[in-house]
Amino acid sequence: MILGVSGPYAAGKSAVVAFLEARSFYGLSLSDVLREELSARGLEETRERMIELGNELRAAEGPGALAVRLGRRFQPDRNHVIDSIRHPAEVEALRAASPHFQLLWVEAEEGTRLERLQARGRGGDPTSLGEMRALEGRELASDDPAAQQLLAVRELADEVIANDGSLEDLHRSVQAVLKKSLYFDRPSWDEYFMSIARVVASRSNCVKRKVAAVITLDKRIISTGYNGTPRGVRNCNEGGCPRCNTFSPGGADLGECLCSHGEENAITQASYHGVSVAGGTIYTTFCPCLLCTKMIINSGIAEVVYNADYPLGDVSLALLREAGLKVRQVEPSGDAPGG
Repeated sequence: MILGVSGPYAAGKSAVVAFLEARSFYGLSLSDVLREELSARGLEETRERMIELGNELRAAEGPGALAVRLGRRFQPDRNHVIDSIRHPAEVEALRAASPHFQLLWVEAEEGTRLERLQARGRGGDPTSLGEMRALEGRELASDDPAAQQLLAVRELADEVIANDGSLEDLHRSVQAVLKKSLYFDRPSWDEYFMSIARVVASRSNCVKRKVAAVITLDKRIISTGYNGTPRGVRNCNEGGCPRCNTFSPGGADLGECLCSHGEENAITQASYHGVSVAGGTIYTTFCPCLLCTKMIINSGIAEVVYNADYPLGDVSLALLREAGLKVRQVEPSGDAPGG
């Protein structure tokens, strides 16, 4: 989940963020973008400077500039909570960065908020209702499209939390939102193993294309392999394979290629370590070539799951099916032919 938190002065935003951080949400703040920029410029942080810099960056880079910068920090294996959202374009930028983003608006009566400000006694906080209204006036709305526009942000909220009661009441309200907003997504086994195969491919030293295979048995990975020159031989990207380094047409002169293919290496690595692949499934980022197809059949692998097509692949697929292997293609990744 990625939850944004916004609201007027002293409404309880920090309390919501703290509650979520205590429950394994990773906190991010649009204000951090401003603090980092002030630090880079050698300027001391003040509320006035933060407001002015935010307006400056929104005017220079677009009204959603702060959120665009922050959205690059999202990590798919974490829940995030985001503070200091003050412009509707920031909400749209965060929604564009993640389809799972939701905005929580926290609000409270003016009198309640003033009491909280007076109780915390922080330097620079307003001490009267008039001072608080004057301070908020710059943040609630503006004709300047680069200025803060909290009222417009409220209109985009997915959930509104009234925080005029106790801290326990606020926590119960947030807990209810969590139960309602829970989004859980797990990849299928095909997506899981194919995504691992793509990571394995990143280790390839072939200059033409990075290809990899993962062999599984009972939903366990038992071997991996990526394409490249043999063990102890100069890497392809260091000039080790003349055929690849002259960028020969895809599927041509494969007999002159010094690189081992991803499927070939996955099978031979299993053999090197004394692991049987019989009855297993091989996930490969490309349809196997004819040489690898023959190795797959003779190794006892029972199923081939591939991503992208490969030159002469029809011959390989026909041979796999004739040998009784199951063959499936997952959604193509759009890789260009070659190799």
